Amino acid sequence: MNKEWSELNKSIQNNIGKKETFSIGIAELLSLRNSLMDALNSLRTELRDEQFSACPFINTNGYHNKTIAYSIWHVFRIEDIVAHSVINDSEQVFFANDYSRRMNAPITTTGNELEKEQIVEFSRDLNIDELYNYAKQVKASTEDYLNKLSFEDLRTKPTGNREKIENVSVAMNEYAEWLIDYWFYKDIKGLILMPFSRHWIMHIEAALRIKNKLLGND
Repeated sequence: MNKEWSELNKSIQNNIGKKETFSIGIAELLSLRNSLMDALNSLRTELRDEQFSACPFINTNGYHNKTIAYSIWHVFRIEDIVAHSVINDSEQVFFANDYSRRMNAPITTTGNELEKEQIVEFSRDLNIDELYNYAKQVKASTEDYLNKLSFEDLRTKPTGNREKIENVSVAMNEYAEWLIDYWFYKDIKGLILMPFSRHWIMHIEAALRIKNKLLGND
């Protein structure tokens, strides 16, 4: 894991859980997310559209055995679902702003159900400019929520409609049950420390590894 991101993530975990340092933890979380988004934005300038659907590690184990387009989709679909449908029972950015059409997206789910060539084909379909627009809008929406969050909110549980989430956000297969169980088992603090932070690190580091392979820098 990137040492700077790892150290900042540890500090976030420590500070967010204590009332006296909660505001510091939120500020660190926003800083981490900005740094990670900068890394994603750098990919947009370094790579051609078709490279976002390349899968050079397709037969290996790990988060890097996907595509960069998939990694971005997966991170921000999960964040959109968790921030809006799970935590606040509000309309997702994806649906409110017609991103299914804008991205030419063949699915509305997190993409957990896709494997190998399915991921490549899915990635080829996506409009990369609109994928980035979606990512930026989800990020801004989540951070508006984070800026309003209080320490007392951390121990509350999600208020979303589980059935609604199952119908539009998670493929109804073996992945669905455990993922939705995971979201609703966590309190707000637990969700902040995974979908809104560590989950980003895992998949963006994978995307950077893919980029380095594509550009011959590995």
